[in-house]
Amino acid sequence: MLKNIVMKKIILPFLMTFLLGFMASAQIAEMNDLLMVKRAPEPFMFSKTTLTPEDLKWTMDYSTSYGERVSGPFGNEGVGQQVGVKGYLGKQFTLYAHAAFGFTSQYNVTSAQQLEIIHDFLGGTRNQGLRLGLGLGASKDFRNTGSLISRVTISYDAPRWKAGGNVLFEKAFAANRDKIDIISSFGFHHVLIGRLYGGFETVGEDLEGFWSDEAEGGAKLLVGPSLNMTSRNSRLSFSLSGGPVFYATRNQITNPEAIRELPSQPGLTLRARVTFNLAQ
Repeated sequence: MLKNIVMKKIILPFLMTFLLGFMASAQIAEMNDLLMVKRAPEPFMFSKTTLTPEDLKWTMDYSTSYGERVSGPFGNEGVGQQVGVKGYLGKQFTLYAHAAFGFTSQYNVTSAQQLEIIHDFLGGTRNQGLRLGLGLGASKDFRNTGSLISRVTISYDAPRWKAGGNVLFEKAFAANRDKIDIISSFGFHHVLIGRLYGGFETVGEDLEGFWSDEAEGGAKLLVGPSLNMTSRNSRLSFSLSGGPVFYATRNQITNPEAIRELPSQPGLTLRARVTFNLAQ
C-alpha cells in the first residue's frame, strides 16, 4: 500500500508535466501559427546553452526531478521542483535565473536560487555554428550560503544535430565548504523524426573529489539518454533525461544542501521539463 502511494507521488508529476504540455501545445498551435520555435531555447537538461538574436527572446521553464534513495532537501519522496527564466539581453548576453524547491523530512519547504549572465565571446550572432561563452553569477543554497559562480559554455548547432557542454566553477562563502567546486556537463542530440531529438547527456559533479576530500561526498557521475521536442507552431518545448548516478570517489558528506543537479546518494535520477515562450 505504502509503495503504491510513493509510486503515485513519483510518477504523477511526470505524467502531469507531459500531458499538460501536449494538450496546451495542440491548443496554442491552432490559436497562433506565428510563434515558430526555430530552436529549442534549452535543449539539454543538465547543460546551459546561450541564446542568439534568432532565438526566442524570453522563456520560462518548469521541471520536476526524481532521485532514488535521496537525502536532504532534494524533494518530497524524492521529487523536486524547479522554476527558471531565460532571456536574451542583446549583444550576445544571455540571462538565466533559477529557483529550486525542496521538502525536508519534516515537510518544511526550503528553496535555493541562482542567477547568471553569460556572454558569447565567439559566435552568438546566429543560431547555427559554434558558440563559446563565459558567464558570472551568484547563488544561495538551501542553507542560505552564498556562492560566486563562473560558467564556461560551448555549443555547436547544425540542422540535424546539436552538442553543448559546460564547466561550472563555484566558490562558496562558508567555512565548511570546498575551496572551489567544479561541475561539468555535456550533451549531444540528433534528429530522430520531425522535431524530436534524441541523444545522451553526461554530468560530473564535484570533480575536485578526484584529488582532495570533498564536502558534498565525492565526485558523482551520470550518463544517460536524453530527449528534446519542439512543436512548429507552439510556445512549448519538452525535455527529458536521466540515468544512474554513482560516486567515482567517496568521502563523508559535510554539506548535503548545496545546489546540485544530482541527488546526494547513488541511484536512479530522472528530470522532465516544459519550456514556455514568453515573447510575442
